[in-house]
Order: sequence, then structure tokens, then C-alpha cells
Amino acid sequence: MTTQDILNYTPTTDSLADKIILVTGAGDGIGKVASLTYAKCGATVLLLGKTESKLEAVYDEIESLGLAMPAILPMDLEKASFAQMNELATLIQKEFGRLDGVLHNAGVLGALTPLEMYDPITFEQVMHVNGTAVFMLTQALFPLLVSAPSGSVVFTSSGVAKVRPFWGAYALSKQMIEGMSTIFTEETKNHTALRFNCINPGATRTNMRAHAFPGENPLTLKTPEDIMPAYVYLMTDMASGVKGQVIHCQPK
Repeated sequence: MTTQDILNYTPTTDSLADKIILVTGAGDGIGKVASLTYAKCGATVLLLGKTESKLEAVYDEIESLGLAMPAILPMDLEKASFAQMNELATLIQKEFGRLDGVLHNAGVLGALTPLEMYDPITFEQVMHVNGTAVFMLTQALFPLLVSAPSGSVVFTSSGVAKVRPFWGAYALSKQMIEGMSTIFTEETKNHTALRFNCINPGATRTNMRAHAFPGENPLTLKTPEDIMPAYVYLMTDMASGVKGQVIHCQPK
């Protein structure tokens, strides 16, 4: 399966039938659209985010469509402890019995400024939310994921993961994510069915993109809906052989 085949994949109402998938940052942007899309493809979606009202809005939209009942999991990844993440894993095991996939979508932009001027507190926040917390949550959920028949972890990367001046902690955090995916892959690929991959959504019409490029016309960008084929495909059983890849949704 080539990258182009993945990008051209056509999701169906049963692409993710009976799967349990957790999405972080599920209340906004790509996370919200991915949650709705996964639900439309048959999955039970666990909506994780820090703003409960936004999660409730996504929950209500899924419910109004008559799809599998989602669950709301309020969690602020900047403040959540590893113990709380382990408690979350225990709750998922108790309520759902398993976990088939995780989309690590939550993230913060931080500042766009030279490293010599970068505020250390902001730096630490970005690296924690975009990197350390992703590692912690993955580790907490690992026993559930590795026991799934075809567990899938999808990390969100970025085009700036390839050294981009002035993007500071955000660029460094995405380099960390791609490295994390590679290491997890190498450590698990020969003895488990679990797979780790990254998605680079590219220039997409989101609030974060608008903050990063305030002078850009958002109507020239693809919408989150436009890039969903790759997000769905990596969660399907058809992607069982795709491990350690970075899928660029908008290759140049």
C-alpha cells in the first residue's frame, strides 16, 4: 500500500466497525472531525479533551446521527499526572474491555520566535503537551493496545518536524514525536501486532493554522474533512502491515 493509495482510501460505514478508538483534542479542529468520521465509520469513540463543553457538543452531534454511543473523558494533558492516565486506562478496561486505537491529536503551538528569545515556561509547556504527555498516555494505554487484535497508535506530526527555524518548541516536539514513533515501532514490530505511525496533516484549515499564519486566506487550505482518508485507513485492519511510517496528507 503506497502513500497515495492511503490518501485515496474511501472510508465506508463499516471501515471501523466495532472498534474502540480514543481521540485526544477531540473537541476542536482535526480531532473533532476525526471523532465524527470514526463514529460514522462504525467506531465507538472516546472523546478526550480539556474543555468538557466542547466534548459534549461532539458527543451530541454523534448521538444525533444515531451512531455508536461515544464517551467523554475530560483530561487536561498539561496538568494530568501519570497516575491519572493509568486510572483512565483502568476505566477504559472496565467500561469497554479493550482499546483498538489512539489518535494523539491534542497539541499547542507555543511561540514562533528564535530559540534565544524563547520563554522557558512556554517551551516546557509545549514540550510537555506535545511530547511528554503523549508518551505518558501511550505508556499507560499500552497494555490495552498491545492486547488488541490489531492495535493502532497514530501520532500527529508536522511539516516543521524537519528542522524549521523560528518554530521553536513546536518543531522540536514534532521531531520528538516522530522519533518516539520510530522507537516504539522498532521495539514492538517483531513480536506484537501493535503499530505506530505518524500523520502530517499539512496546511489545513484549523484555528492553530490561523494563529501561525494570520495573513493566510483559510479558504485556500484543505479542510480537516479533506484529509480524513489517511486517518481512517491507519485505524483499519487493512493497515496492519503499516508500521513506523510518516504519512503526509498533502505531499508536495
